[in-house]
Amino acid sequence: MEKRVYLVDITYGLIGNSPEIRMFGVDENGEKLVILDRGFRPYFYVIPEDGFENQIAGAIGKMQNVIKTEVTERRIFGKPIKAIKVTVTIPDKVRELRDRVKSIQHVKDVLEADVRFYIRYMIDNDVKPGWLMFSNLKPMSTKIGGISNVYLTEAPPTSIDVGLMPKLDYAALDIEVYNPRGTPDPRRDPIIVIALANHKGDVKLLTLDNYKHEREMISDMVSVINEWDPDILFGYNSNKFDMPYLVNRASTLNAKLQLSKYGTPPEQSVYGHWSIIGRAHVDLYNFIEDMTNVKRKSLDYVAEYFGIMKRSERVNIPGHRIYQYWDDESKRGQLIEYAKDDVLSTLGLGKVLLPYAMQLASVSGLPLDQVGPASVGARVEWMIMHEAYKMGELAPNRVERPYESYKGAIVLEPKPGIHSNIAVIDFSSMYPNIMLKYNISPDTLVLDSSDGDYYIAPEVGYRFRKSPKGLYAMLLQKLIEARREARDEMRKHPEGSPEWVLFNERQRALKVMANAMYGYCGWLGARWYIKEVAESVTAWGRHLLKTAVNMAKERGLTVIYGDTDSLFVTYDKDKVTDIISKINEMGFEVKIDKVYSKLIFTESKKRYIGLTMDGEVDIVGFEAVRGDWSELARNVQEKVAELVLRRNVDEAVKYVKAVIDDLRNYRFTLDDVIIWKTLDKDVNEYKALQPHVIAARRLIEKGYMVNKGDTVGFVIIKNSGDKLTQRAYPYIFIDDVKAIDVDYYVEKQVIPAALRILEVFGVNEATLLGKTGRSILDYFN
Repeated sequence: MEKRVYLVDITYGLIGNSPEIRMFGVDENGEKLVILDRGFRPYFYVIPEDGFENQIAGAIGKMQNVIKTEVTERRIFGKPIKAIKVTVTIPDKVRELRDRVKSIQHVKDVLEADVRFYIRYMIDNDVKPGWLMFSNLKPMSTKIGGISNVYLTEAPPTSIDVGLMPKLDYAALDIEVYNPRGTPDPRRDPIIVIALANHKGDVKLLTLDNYKHEREMISDMVSVINEWDPDILFGYNSNKFDMPYLVNRASTLNAKLQLSKYGTPPEQSVYGHWSIIGRAHVDLYNFIEDMTNVKRKSLDYVAEYFGIMKRSERVNIPGHRIYQYWDDESKRGQLIEYAKDDVLSTLGLGKVLLPYAMQLASVSGLPLDQVGPASVGARVEWMIMHEAYKMGELAPNRVERPYESYKGAIVLEPKPGIHSNIAVIDFSSMYPNIMLKYNISPDTLVLDSSDGDYYIAPEVGYRFRKSPKGLYAMLLQKLIEARREARDEMRKHPEGSPEWVLFNERQRALKVMANAMYGYCGWLGARWYIKEVAESVTAWGRHLLKTAVNMAKERGLTVIYGDTDSLFVTYDKDKVTDIISKINEMGFEVKIDKVYSKLIFTESKKRYIGLTMDGEVDIVGFEAVRGDWSELARNVQEKVAELVLRRNVDEAVKYVKAVIDDLRNYRFTLDDVIIWKTLDKDVNEYKALQPHVIAARRLIEKGYMVNKGDTVGFVIIKNSGDKLTQRAYPYIFIDDVKAIDVDYYVEKQVIPAALRILEVFGVNEATLLGKTGRSILDYFN
């Protein structure tokens, strides 16, 4: 029997003393099934000293739980070596045998003993999340997790390109927790609302006031999820909050949280991910974290950004106020609506982001539920592992390396002030193209004095063999070709159609992974880290940007700013087109990224605001400058930027003065001035006293539980001492806004936030406070 199956989840179990790969998925009709493979065994490699291969292989072969040993030809950093492949009985024995083998005389190293068993299966058989073709399937009479379609395969599947989205069942989960002390504690604070929604339009709102005991509400949640039987369960920040809270709360209550196909609770897996066997638990926040164009990451703002739900059309409740809405029966209905809006937003966001997540999983080779929480470096590394296996290249072990710096990208000093008609010339995928053009890879680096044909990196002088292609170049070539194919396929379908979305997200995932290759080169945690590789890439990058700068100056264009792979110049269409043409002839793709009608630079690098010809406002480098700003200060900065660009400086100054006047007259809410900071260590470990630490200590003194990782909300009040730390109090201790030190918020929050932009125009603190009669604004006006 043959079947085409979309892989949803993969794990393994033991049948006696034999491992069994378990693949959960859906076929083309959306039928759920499980496919078992019992023909694969775990293994690792041993690197012996020259001449001792057979002796060591024989010694290892006599060890308990070793099935066989085999001397084989492999490569390390491109150099041929002899390695011993050691196949063992079950995955748990790999670590034990690795440690024993290391102690054998004449063993130089043990490699690939840290590759998880089901990932090893995927690498060796080139299985990636997506559509798989299974042959020679044998139906089994047993059920797994309620799935009756269980098959045994006699051969691993092959990855295929069907070009179709699978028919998946999906649902979303969101919980609300009683939190009168700020950060809730699952050992103490109950879950008060559980909101569930699925792709069929079903919504379930479970509230604690409808149950005699919280255990019953959790039990009902489990029943609903198992009845819906989603292939994918979406959450938003669920890896860090919803799932661990549910697990720990259920444990506290002795409640059964049987969410997996095997009736087991979620378990924390790699990268901080919480796994639900047989389902893909996808935390959408993990993908939003990577999106620099999404400035505000809270669910309400993200849902509005993607056109799922407008903030003005939903219930918005500050997280720290949730308990108050629960305690007040007249407001409890609003809290339930808030939970409903959250879960529907999560479901809608899941529908939008799922195609990209699926393609990112397919390109990286990581399972769908792991690819989000995995770091960019981890995603790239598993992608490289697949390619290295095909080339016979062994993966080096991860090692802890001391920090070392090297010269990075070039960043030109900006010309502060306001500029008009500025073009941004952008090198498309600069670093990947450099790595590909100059064959930069750990296995092509030449450090000895042997003869050959090499590329020599500018400034640093490192040499890279021109042929054959190295590991990185081969992989990048495949990514680039695959992206070209995906874009060609995308153009064959109407924009917005399911096929168009699929190929668009595929080409986007391929681009993201290709662009991440350089970052992997410089990641100290990388298996294939070699400093010379990273240094050479940035050296060629600096050379390219300097070349573009010289071209611009030769043509009489003013260079306003340059950063890594972008150059800001005065826009003359013919001259800019000529520069682009010349650089394209060098083998690098360059294009006009944006043209700004108005652009404002401060004296700081990587910080500017601009108004595009299309009327869009760009704010770059300001939003993340201060981690101790209140919501009020953040809003001020965004509004000032918009007013300066769309209207004029005078309007921005008037706006800031009005905000200051509102503060002076207490026309604000407590939520506007709360400052949120996270404790990155236990309170007692802090030597330097900081406001949020003092606020945390005050919470502890009142009996609140505050731990490392908790986010503390505090405000600055007046009449409580001269030092800032003396005036930092938990917001929950303050009932009246008139206790707030408005001078602090004016002088240390609002004015600094506004001046980061307005100081370019000669505006100073005195101007905003109305203490000066004349300023540079008079000349602008």
